[in-house]
Amino acid sequence: MIERLGADRWRALGKPGKRLKEGDGLFFDDGLFATIEAKGEEGDLTLRFDRAGAALDEAIAKIGAPPLPPYIAGKRAPDAEDRVDYQTIYAAKDGAIAAPTAGLHFTEGLMARFDAMGVERARVTLHVGAGTFLPVKVEDTSTHVMHSEWREISAATATAINRAKAEGRRVIAIGTTALRSLESAANEDGSVRAEAGGTDIFITPGYRFRVVDGLWTNFHLPRSTLFMLVSAFAGLERMQAVYAHAIANGYRFYSYGDASLLWRAE
Repeated sequence: MIERLGADRWRALGKPGKRLKEGDGLFFDDGLFATIEAKGEEGDLTLRFDRAGAALDEAIAKIGAPPLPPYIAGKRAPDAEDRVDYQTIYAAKDGAIAAPTAGLHFTEGLMARFDAMGVERARVTLHVGAGTFLPVKVEDTSTHVMHSEWREISAATATAINRAKAEGRRVIAIGTTALRSLESAANEDGSVRAEAGGTDIFITPGYRFRVVDGLWTNFHLPRSTLFMLVSAFAGLERMQAVYAHAIANGYRFYSYGDASLLWRAE
């Protein structure tokens, strides 16, 4: 499932979906049924289910599985532990199709230590979409189209960040999703606007960062928009050296992998 369109309608990915066409019916476990209303060019489907609202939510929760990335799901089926492991401890709202995996490293104990150190925390919401993880297939990155993702920065979060910037404190984004949320709402002076809505910001080398000073992030796939982002943030040569070190020393990559703390290149 990608996006809720109504009480009984969802946009979803159907793979393999070559044989699927508009008007076809899909039968799921426990008697759940959906009709394909529309089919997009990239395998996305518009589905109308035979139930709506809370009844549909309950059915999806019962028969659904954690949306593990293809490089994990292709090797094993999701299990009960993934429902806990593939979720941050501070997740609050439904809507993302994947976890912001940089946050998987944080525990309640670690958060308590941050609080004891006086580290201020502020939350943003970004509903991660499929476009974030699509490989870049064009030679000229300026022609790559980023899919829009919904995000929200509350007034309280904007105030906290702007106060930190004014006081000369560092702003550290936990994950590329948080960074993209903040930078898409940045003013020229580095302050952040409180706002909600879609963002299709595509950050590549040469981008001028306005808000974020540090980035906590996992190791990403090559030729991905995420690697372009970290290269823009910390510098391409530095990131190439970092990844060479990680490979040579057996670091774990991707969603359940290791993390790094990067500082913005001046």
